[in-house]
Amino acid sequence: MGMNMAFMKAALTTATTIVSLVIATPTFAWGKTGHRVTGEIADYYLSDDARLAIEEILGTESLAEASTWADEMRSNPSEFWQRTANPYHYVTVPAGKIYNDVGAPDEGDAVTALAQFAEILTDPNSTLAEKQLALRFTVHLIGDLHQPLHAGNGTDRGGNNFKVTWFGEESNLHRVWDSGIIDHEQLSYTEWSEWLLARVSDAESVMEPDPLTWISESAALRDTIYPEEQYLAWDYVYTHRESVRSRLTLGGIRMAAYFNDLFGEN
Repeated sequence: MGMNMAFMKAALTTATTIVSLVIATPTFAWGKTGHRVTGEIADYYLSDDARLAIEEILGTESLAEASTWADEMRSNPSEFWQRTANPYHYVTVPAGKIYNDVGAPDEGDAVTALAQFAEILTDPNSTLAEKQLALRFTVHLIGDLHQPLHAGNGTDRGGNNFKVTWFGEESNLHRVWDSGIIDHEQLSYTEWSEWLLARVSDAESVMEPDPLTWISESAALRDTIYPEEQYLAWDYVYTHRESVRSRLTLGGIRMAAYFNDLFGEN
């Protein structure tokens, strides 16, 4: 399944002012801090081959910096960013199913997008601009797929329609998992990364490059995070803090595993 190159070229050439969106939608995950944490952790576990390949594409741009680009570009008015790329940020896995039971919709999803971007990144005929888009988007999608509500159940727009009160303010479950629990800690992404890396004792055992594994984990976790009460505060943070830490850590380690596998023969 090939990438629609006309849309990609339009995305790369359309001049626009990039504006960060603050309303959570099914295509937003972790928020800027969470995405940067996954990129920073991934950098620690890259192989020499993967690091060299990434540097040839991104230059001095780090994975942490690249990780938020795909959300920022959603303000680009091109057809690619306004329509084509929207479904790439998530998958739908109804309760009791696995991804292979349902597959991707006609418009594609995160799994098909990763496959398309992998083709671009390993094709010697791809332009540098095409590879930069593919790499930045891939960094973002790996983070997305480790946020449990990006393996949505198909009933509530990835938790966006599940309304809650977060420490007294109106919110929704998706936003709580994007940024609410993470920002509650009041840490920078480098502090988060340093603290999480210090807790890793056996990264090799979880270096899983297969997106279907990440999705299965996220869907299983997703089914445990819907609260019985709509008012969320300290108890909810206490209950789910370790799950957030785990998914951020695994997102970074798996990002490295994915790139180590993808660029292993280059």
